[in-house]
Amino acid sequence: MRVVVDLTRCQGYGQCAFMAPAVFTMHGQEALMYDPDPEAAQRERVLQAAAACPVQAIHIDRMATQHRTKEPEPSYATSHGDDAFKRDGHIVIVGASLAGGRAAGVLRRDGFKGRLTLIGDERYEPYDRPPLSKQVLTGTITVEHTALPHLREIEVEFLSGTPATGLDLAAKQVRLADGRQIGFDKVLIATGVRARPWPNEQEAALDGVHVLRTLDDAHRIRERLAAGVRRVLIIGAGFTGSEVASVCRDLDVAVTVVEAGPAPLAGALGKVIGDVAARIQRDAGVDLRCGVKVEALEGDADGRVRGARLSDGTTVEADMAVVALGAVRNIEWLAGSGLAAGPWGVATDAGCRAVDINGLVTDDVFVAGDVARFPHPVYHYQFMSLEHWGNAVAQAEIAAHNMLSDQAHRWPHLSLPVFWSNQFGVNIKSVGVPTIADEVVIAQGSVEERRFVAVYGYRGRITAAVTFDQAMWLDFYRDLIQRAAPFPPGFQMVGRPDELRAVPAEGPPRLAPAEGATVVVTGHDPAERRVTLVRHQ
Repeated sequence: MRVVVDLTRCQGYGQCAFMAPAVFTMHGQEALMYDPDPEAAQRERVLQAAAACPVQAIHIDRMATQHRTKEPEPSYATSHGDDAFKRDGHIVIVGASLAGGRAAGVLRRDGFKGRLTLIGDERYEPYDRPPLSKQVLTGTITVEHTALPHLREIEVEFLSGTPATGLDLAAKQVRLADGRQIGFDKVLIATGVRARPWPNEQEAALDGVHVLRTLDDAHRIRERLAAGVRRVLIIGAGFTGSEVASVCRDLDVAVTVVEAGPAPLAGALGKVIGDVAARIQRDAGVDLRCGVKVEALEGDADGRVRGARLSDGTTVEADMAVVALGAVRNIEWLAGSGLAAGPWGVATDAGCRAVDINGLVTDDVFVAGDVARFPHPVYHYQFMSLEHWGNAVAQAEIAAHNMLSDQAHRWPHLSLPVFWSNQFGVNIKSVGVPTIADEVVIAQGSVEERRFVAVYGYRGRITAAVTFDQAMWLDFYRDLIQRAAPFPPGFQMVGRPDELRAVPAEGPPRLAPAEGATVVVTGHDPAERRVTLVRHQ
């Protein structure tokens, strides 16, 4: 039995923890943890938990669905060519992680009966990454339990441990590292990202220096933690670094976090909310040092890491270091392909079709997941890349649908970004893009109690919302963002402060959005979702 909880939908009610406590547990007020591969004896309890979930976020033996349609098959008439492609065509998916695996499932669900090939550079079938920085590191679950529902159930030719090395658009072939060339009629690029390594190769090679992105990375860090370490150094206080720090404190391991920015999570949520995260970390016993950088990692005569030298002249002792400096998009294999691919990712249109170096949209090349860079109408058509679980699933479904559809029936990818993080017993969730904001206001709850809703605005419109243990409000604010509702919100909400005081969001430096264009998103079903331009007078 495989269990997948769509944590973008979960609102922390905890009914599942009552129904199946051996599988689902709540950490803190709202942070849900679960075993993706529970014992067969738990099946009846898990089924009861799924039925009791108020938001139907629990899925058994299948992937969560972001886009729910009234009919799984297209309701429009198809041409002979469309039918022939669905029956005899060949689709190749490059990238066997969440987006690639989800796209394969949707293609089969929506009637593709042709040849389907999934190419992955790792030797594993698609697995879920969020548990790696949480349950796997604590030893709550093993790495084997992170696998997503099996690919064999959707009839796919899976080429594991086989990196792609090139894409020939003219010949319609994917080149593999072992010399093979795989032909295709249509191809989906879902190669994702990899962890950014420590820039000094000699220091990065010290025993005890790790990154965290893959199943193998998590296994190595878990082994080191289980063997016993005195102090862990974490370089970078983004979501990955903060979650690893949380695990270390759960295990009663001393940890120092070094962050070049002004506060943890400030790059994603801005300094105002980052300061709240900083207080949470320090209260949990983290030695948090912001506004400084690691100048060098230092090792002993045996090549083991022993500490670091910082930019403020101080030093830190550590016998393990985790480098959490963000991600690098896996686009090197696309060199010479003619696609608009670079450090930013692979450019696409809003329908997940790849853009070539001339800015022209391709017809047979699609992109989904972390590697995609796409324009979002809600955010002034800025191109953005999102390393979020929910975006990977939603974009994979849009790409799969559009691969089987003609121009008149393709869907735009208009889903608002949603992400979550469980750290230090707090469930942090976000909808929208907080960094595209100039102000933020605490609209509900209490920062002192660490249960609140922060709403972000840009020039009088709501652009994002972040909740700390208040996930039940996220759908409400998602609707406000889609309707371009005024900022600050004027509703008399539960827990609303007596006075709303908007302050500068203090986000990271960014390019200013295009002026003058605001859109309203309408429709729920992807076939009906559209935008309407609203221009300021």
